[in-house]
Amino acid sequence: MGQEIRGGIATFFTMAYIVVLNPLIIGTAADKAGQFLGDGSVPNLPLVAAATAFVAGIVTIAMGVFGRVPFALATGLGLNAFLAFGVASQMSWEDAMGLVVLEGIVIAILVVTGFRVAVFNAIPAQLKTAISVGIGLFITLIGFVDAGFVRRIPDAAHTTVPVQLGSLGNGSLTGWPTLVFVVGLLATAFLVARKAKGAILVGIVATTIFAFVVELIGDLGSQPGKPNGWSLNIPQWPGKIIDVPDLSLIGQFSLFGAFAQIGGLAAVLLVFTLMLADFFDTMGTIVGVGRQAGLVRADGTMERTREILLVDSVAAAAGGAASVSSNTTYIESASGVGEGARTGLASVVTGLLFLLAMFFAPLTDIVPFEAATPALVIVGFLMMTQIKEIDFSDFEIAIPAFLTIVLMPFTYSITAGIGAGFVSYIVIKVLRGKAKEVHPLLWLVGILFVVYFALEPIKSLLGIG
Repeated sequence: MGQEIRGGIATFFTMAYIVVLNPLIIGTAADKAGQFLGDGSVPNLPLVAAATAFVAGIVTIAMGVFGRVPFALATGLGLNAFLAFGVASQMSWEDAMGLVVLEGIVIAILVVTGFRVAVFNAIPAQLKTAISVGIGLFITLIGFVDAGFVRRIPDAAHTTVPVQLGSLGNGSLTGWPTLVFVVGLLATAFLVARKAKGAILVGIVATTIFAFVVELIGDLGSQPGKPNGWSLNIPQWPGKIIDVPDLSLIGQFSLFGAFAQIGGLAAVLLVFTLMLADFFDTMGTIVGVGRQAGLVRADGTMERTREILLVDSVAAAAGGAASVSSNTTYIESASGVGEGARTGLASVVTGLLFLLAMFFAPLTDIVPFEAATPALVIVGFLMMTQIKEIDFSDFEIAIPAFLTIVLMPFTYSITAGIGAGFVSYIVIKVLRGKAKEVHPLLWLVGILFVVYFALEPIKSLLGIG
């Protein structure tokens, strides 16, 4: 029992950073109407943090009880960024979260019917890897931009480049907050390179303390009033450290509102994209952590796989229902396994610690972007390491993989990257006389993406406004 408790504690501290990062990603992004989560005109980070911790706690305990494995779950990084920047910008947050609920329901149905494996096998393995790598680059760019390390250039249409380093555009970095980001990035990178336990969380905490010192000395204030000030939160001691968690975000979703907002095809493709990002990441994580724990048999199968996948799919829907984005199994669970965790008891311990973390949600208000975004860059790097699994000598798969990877950050759209990768893969196979190698399900998805990309010309041709 001792090793299970130690493992559960280790897993919590290696992934507790999500309670800080998730509010900074989805809690600071406005929807189409300019509203933030909770229907406010300004971000409410403690609100999002409390709900993030609550859902992570509940679904992780469920994984321990029903899946009986040491796998912990929380809001998926990358998926939450896609939701914030690629989905909510087209509709209300309630409509966006409704799509997440639908995505979770669809995956649950695929698990129950046994169809999930068929869908998984339809996508070439190296394209799945490219999706993960592309999302890694996407959240890295988000980290750089949110920290002010990379800036959007005013009136970019009349300049040679769309973004620049720092605020001056001459290659120089200015402002103490930017220094905080750089120091935090280097410190977190060092901790990760040393394989320190809880490296990302320690990096956020240490950088926040540094930011506190900088603010005490410099009294920098915040942007936009002060161009070289903090880009969001000012690192100051909050009025409260512990508070009764506000869980009013739970239930704030509209199941089919997105269909009325953007049309049926666009909504279906968004659900599909959410499913892809969640779907394949989960499968890889479960197999990877399961192997480390000795839970995977020689033939690659694992006991209670159906229960594990079902809990994971319900967690996706639960994340949408609580307005914190899809919850998924975390690779950080490997840290608990490394401490000896082998059963669901470890997950129960991790889940209880997440529930305890709800009461410390006010602390998220003191973490500036500059202290938290180094974690995004490092997570992006970790996702990028999977690129070695792509065979770049085989151009039939390498070109679609390349398009998938680069279009996500360059277009600020995960959907565009996945769609370009799938369509180019099919086209290349057809032109090479290898159409039979394309799975029928991939053909269906490819056709849907072609219609998605050509939606406006099609509407014009049919005379639809």
